[in-house]
Amino acid sequence: MTKILFICHGNICRSPMAEFVMKDLVKKKGISHLFEIDSAATSTEEIGNPIYPPALACLQSHGIVDAQHEARQFTLGDYDYYDYLIIMDKNNLRNIRRIIPTDFENKISLLMSFAGKDNHEVADPWYTGDFEITYRDVLAGCKGLLKHLSASK
Repeated sequence: MTKILFICHGNICRSPMAEFVMKDLVKKKGISHLFEIDSAATSTEEIGNPIYPPALACLQSHGIVDAQHEARQFTLGDYDYYDYLIIMDKNNLRNIRRIIPTDFENKISLLMSFAGKDNHEVADPWYTGDFEITYRDVLAGCKGLLKHLSASK
């Protein structure tokens, strides 16, 4: 089983969007049973909160309706447990590097690197207000991640 953890600042917009987009992609391919997919935050600001309503509405507009979620913070144990830690932007990558200074197992990646956009970050719609652009980036990154995982098997 491949275990994937998506990570952003508050775990109410980008990382849960990625979590549920990826779950939807593997479900549509009939391979859900091969994956465990979750998301987490680098901060404590939103712990316990559901997906931010505009992020949920964006997912629902794309047919992803089952998106029950409660924000949680990334822990050191997550590094040991998950195979892939997928980060939304460089600020959160820096935050993760404070917890995991050395990625000996090469588990940490930026999501957009899987879409062939190494210098591109998933914009935080909390600040931009554009959930659709975030959705498109998340979808491209998740499709690229799934392609990468399929190729490495």
